[in-house]
Amino acid sequence: MPGKFIVFEGIDGAGTETQSKLLFNYLKNRKKPVEKLLYPDKKGVMGKLIYKYLDQQHNLPTEIQFLLHLADFAKDQPRIKNWLKQGKIIIADRYFTSTLAYQGAKGFPLAKALLTAKIFEIVKPDTVIFLKVSPETSMLRKYKEKRRLDLHEANKKLLEKAAGSYEKLIKNQVFAKWKIIDGEKPIHQVFAEIKRILKL
Repeated sequence: MPGKFIVFEGIDGAGTETQSKLLFNYLKNRKKPVEKLLYPDKKGVMGKLIYKYLDQQHNLPTEIQFLLHLADFAKDQPRIKNWLKQGKIIIADRYFTSTLAYQGAKGFPLAKALLTAKIFEIVKPDTVIFLKVSPETSMLRKYKEKRRLDLHEANKKLLEKAAGSYEKLIKNQVFAKWKIIDGEKPIHQVFAEIKRILKL
């Protein structure tokens, strides 16, 4: 039986971490074979570099940002392919689709990004669940959570552009099948909608 690859997306503060954890625990409690991924990967070399530029310790061109994120995903491709062969359900809190939106919002060409993904054989998700929130909600949630905002979280214009990038990706169903959920709703209502969409 082939596995399933489910990705959670949204602008910062959309609730991807919360909902991916809820889904992971829900499936684990029901004895389903499930694995979880989180990007950027804080434990990995690339992830650490990504967090440094987000914390404004480095000023990196958009092309280098794209390559760092790509490397962060690329390192996990053997694991992802193996898990899918084993029939496991993979849940990712963000993935290559985030890079399409965020680096796309900064001017990185979509066609070039998709060609690179093809060259590096980046596995396509079965479903991307997009949690839709406003930039205002995004900034409020992140500040409430951390009492500070990183490079992306503090940039309302970028959040608006990223939201627009996501809308285009969703409209054209780029790289995966996308589903939209209103992320402004209470956590339990959002999760109920996720279960409905995934037929759990």
